[in-house]
Amino acid sequence: MGVVILLVMAAGVAAMLTRKLPTAFALVILAVVIAFVAGAPLTGKNSVIDTVLQEGAPALAATMIAIVLGSWLGKLLEETGVAATLVRKIVEFGGDRPVVVALGVLAVSALVGTVTGSAPAAMLAGLIGIPAMIAVGIPKVTAAGTILMGIAVGIPFELPLWQFFSTALELPVPTVRGFMVKLFPFALVAAVLYVFIESRRRGVEHTWSLKSVQDKPGSPSRRQRLGDAPWYALLTPAVPLILALGFELAIIPSLLAGVLYALVTTTRPREMNKRLLRTLYGGFEVAAPPIALFIAIGILLAAVKLPGAVEALEPLVKAVSPQNPVLFVGVFTLLVPLCLYRGPLNVFGLGAGIAGVLISAGIYPAAVVLGMATSYNQVFGVADPTSTQTVWAAQYAGVSPQQVMVRTLPYVWGVALGGLCVTAATYL
Repeated sequence: MGVVILLVMAAGVAAMLTRKLPTAFALVILAVVIAFVAGAPLTGKNSVIDTVLQEGAPALAATMIAIVLGSWLGKLLEETGVAATLVRKIVEFGGDRPVVVALGVLAVSALVGTVTGSAPAAMLAGLIGIPAMIAVGIPKVTAAGTILMGIAVGIPFELPLWQFFSTALELPVPTVRGFMVKLFPFALVAAVLYVFIESRRRGVEHTWSLKSVQDKPGSPSRRQRLGDAPWYALLTPAVPLILALGFELAIIPSLLAGVLYALVTTTRPREMNKRLLRTLYGGFEVAAPPIALFIAIGILLAAVKLPGAVEALEPLVKAVSPQNPVLFVGVFTLLVPLCLYRGPLNVFGLGAGIAGVLISAGIYPAAVVLGMATSYNQVFGVADPTSTQTVWAAQYAGVSPQQVMVRTLPYVWGVALGGLCVTAATYL
């Protein structure tokens, strides 16, 4: 039975890799098939309809709300010019010093990455940041990678991500927060090394091929129309983080506080109502794809936690899961590439199901699975050529996602190694 479930999972991975099915649809179909193979009845207790579909779909509801609020805040940062102002100030400060400009854009990307992830974060920092880096001589691949590495620095403090891991792995938020704080230094060091090494690797390349970002003659630029955001509004990305990390406020209220701060510091009272609704609706558009994915992940988690599935998979998974800390680090470091291309260790795909099996079968404590999943997520968020932020940053810079993967993978692989070492030393 367990072998059949593994074969079904392999078929699901193949469907996602070959793009025969969108990831969310593939995960739902996979969950239903696993449930039937595990002997689940159609209705009733531990059933396909009542347990897997009905209870699984809203299982990550708190994460979905956090995603909407993060997307809403991201839309506010875009519309009010806060993100663009941050990037412009950094570029003006850096002048014609390529490394200084790149480090500044890296810092802004990290700030934006704490608010929202995926392509919106890349766009907020990259629309101005990528052309600015290329203009001062940063190679195109390095410019795209700098945006992604910066977002990865912010990922450990992305509040919706905290909520996701807390709900999916049934861990308290303080546990998730504690590990993320330990993961942050590895992401920061890797990102800074990337900028210093890659920006000097091929020397300065003075090019400007992104004509789309230049203003049309005679038309006012966004900066001329809106002006720079006030200095106190530039603190907006830090507000939710300070509340959640410094004052240990719950995640959703922290994000709401960030939305209100952005609105009050950038908008006249008579315009607040329209801006609130406009950016909220825009946030829903941005949040729709990840929400669909989280519904599917909740359904998959419900399927792999069924008693029949756990009983079938436990002996197989246990046989290949090392318990020795050194072997644990070595094996799972070698398996890092399996989180790329929507592979089986991608936590926003089949990896969520595998994580559920590891916990439900008692093979690893939930905290160990947290360490593995968050370490792999650092790799996926930067180097996966199928992730939306990687595709956008690469295409906007005029290079291929595969080129970005080749340049960034060694650095984020090191981040994953660091995270796995901390996991083994802390929890095994």
